[in-house]
Amino acid sequence: MDMLYANNIKIIQSADVFSFSLDAVLLANFAAPPKNAAGRIVDLCAGNGAVALFLSTKTTGKITAVEIQARLCEMAQRSIKLNSLEQQITALNIDLADSFKYLKKDAYDTVTCNPPYFSDLPTSKKNENPYLAIARHEITVDLQKIIEVTSGLLKMNGKAFFVHRPERAGELFSLLQAQRLSPKRVQLVYPKQGREANMILVEAIKDGRPRGMRFLPPLVVYDDNNQYTPLLRKIIYGK
Repeated sequence: MDMLYANNIKIIQSADVFSFSLDAVLLANFAAPPKNAAGRIVDLCAGNGAVALFLSTKTTGKITAVEIQARLCEMAQRSIKLNSLEQQITALNIDLADSFKYLKKDAYDTVTCNPPYFSDLPTSKKNENPYLAIARHEITVDLQKIIEVTSGLLKMNGKAFFVHRPERAGELFSLLQAQRLSPKRVQLVYPKQGREANMILVEAIKDGRPRGMRFLPPLVVYDDNNQYTPLLRKIIYGK
């Protein structure tokens, strides 16, 4: 059991199956779901439920976590109970492609997703651990399908929040626009000052105006002493 101290959230995980990493923390921090109880949120590619759990402190709305791997979904369900969040969060063990069999179209205010980062190519070197391979590579779902489902779930003017790798930003923006999702806020994450960005956070609005994209100040993770920067300490530890 690990903990996100800033949110006082406990989370069950295993290095042999799946452990949340900084990208999940930063995605939950970046996302801006409706705060009220009427809000409806879906987290796709939910893994062990980290993003959904972290979002629970930002909203009183209902959150649905969608995860294809049964063992990861079971871990998410146990963490939901551990934090007494059964009335707010539901974890569904389903294929993302089957989302509309269980979730209403055009019905959600917010969709978040920390997707597999790497394409499933014949030359791709994959982790021998099948749980980690599915989490990191587009074996069961690709970015195009994720964005199609995201758009289908969202209401008009609903918001989507993604974390991805900067090298796929062009593809991400193109797919978003093709599915009526207009990128609006972008933030790059850098491991250190002077290094290239290794994450990108993107907010898009369904049927939003095509102009008006904003680039937020960069997030830098570590200082020159390999310690978290003050902003990262605040995000992770709340101080």
